[in-house]
Amino acid sequence: GHIRLLPPQNVTLLSKDFEMIVTWAPGEGSPQDVTYTVSYESKDHEGKWLEVPHCSNIPTTSCILTCEPSNIYAEVRARVRAVSGRLQSRWVKSRFKDYYSAVELAPPVLILKVKENLIHVSASFPLPTCVEKLTWKYELNYWKAGSEDKKKYEDKFRRDTVTINTTALRGNYCFSARSIYESYPTKYSEFSPPVCVPLNHKG
Repeated sequence: GHIRLLPPQNVTLLSKDFEMIVTWAPGEGSPQDVTYTVSYESKDHEGKWLEVPHCSNIPTTSCILTCEPSNIYAEVRARVRAVSGRLQSRWVKSRFKDYYSAVELAPPVLILKVKENLIHVSASFPLPTCVEKLTWKYELNYWKAGSEDKKKYEDKFRRDTVTINTTALRGNYCFSARSIYESYPTKYSEFSPPVCVPLNHKG
């Protein structure tokens, strides 16, 4: 009989936290030893498929393409094929995706340091080097634990630490931030889980 290797299914490009990831599902009846190879093209050079060395003959069903396209503003699409021994499936392509405006953001991780009458709040977000120049920021909220009255720190901040004077704050205070990417339209992440600290406890 004629042996065929069925191609991968549901080849999808995701743009999450400024990482570009291609995912897929194995074709029906894929053998145990199947591996996958990925290449991509950008819309401004259609037909010129570029190999992704770290996504060649891999056993997994996803691969990170972040920083592979040198132009982060270009629309790109990926294609994947299955390989098993001497058999190769046909290529299956994803849709084009604009990495830059399609990005989904995660909330930042907050780090709090309490000093006398001051709290230093810094936010960190793992960012690939190729997108460090993008204009994204954080928005910070803080409130007394148990209260619905959330105060917004008046300034959006980026890398630097925010310092808040806590002289007038007494009790447990909670802090939460979200990432903002000022594209068009502006994108927002969810708020980070609250981090709560006791302030100005006399004792």
